[in-house]
Amino acid sequence: MSLIKGLAHIIVVVCLTIVTQVGGIIWILSSITAIRYKKKKRYVFPVIYLAFNLLIVPPIAKYFGREQLPIISSHLKPKNYIYPLLFRNYVDPELKQLIEHAAEDLKYHPMVITYLDANFPFFDGFPLLPHLSHNDGKKIDISFQYLDNDGKPTNKKPSVSGYGVYVKENGTYSTKCRDQGYWQYNFPKYLTFGTINNLELDKNKTAILIQKLLEHPKSQKLFIEPYLKSDLGLSQYSNIRFHGCQAVRHDDHIHLQIR
Repeated sequence: MSLIKGLAHIIVVVCLTIVTQVGGIIWILSSITAIRYKKKKRYVFPVIYLAFNLLIVPPIAKYFGREQLPIISSHLKPKNYIYPLLFRNYVDPELKQLIEHAAEDLKYHPMVITYLDANFPFFDGFPLLPHLSHNDGKKIDISFQYLDNDGKPTNKKPSVSGYGVYVKENGTYSTKCRDQGYWQYNFPKYLTFGTINNLELDKNKTAILIQKLLEHPKSQKLFIEPYLKSDLGLSQYSNIRFHGCQAVRHDDHIHLQIR
């Protein structure tokens, strides 16, 4: 039985580390604390986890060149609180400044910037799965802007996670990449965690959002599907790129990265 418990602990530590980077360490610390003070782990773990999430990790992350994006803000916020809860809302200070300035400027349209996955708080090169490149603090995913059923702008998004609901179910590159055997290209449709709103892309505001993000001198490149670059009237921007078939589709979100 002790062997089984030991293996279970190892599995939990590995899974928490993969998903949150620091969750495995928190689990170990919680286990030691629960044994030391004879408390139930199911009570100890959430308390220590939240303490790390809110109080301990943010100041330490600054020594690693990462800063936490706002969690509660009127013009810049996560699509779902699961992103900050899983320590996936950390970015390079210059990327944070870019996003915050863009959010401040865009509030007069009015518009709210909604972010999805960014980066973990520590160490370059540590993978933030399932992404290929969110490992240096310089990348972030941002939601499109949408219209409701009455054609009015809304801050709602079509899925719980913010991923997986495509503007066009069969975009040109979607079909091309899948036909070439890149099975993962369409994979985000399985990561919606539920489709909750029937919305239409707000082309005007999404184009304004992208232009605002790209006007900053630190902006390096931005990924969306090629057909969207044309549909949004952004063909003149050379730093709006196709991400390649080895990645996943980008007609459900914007990927931005800085130099």
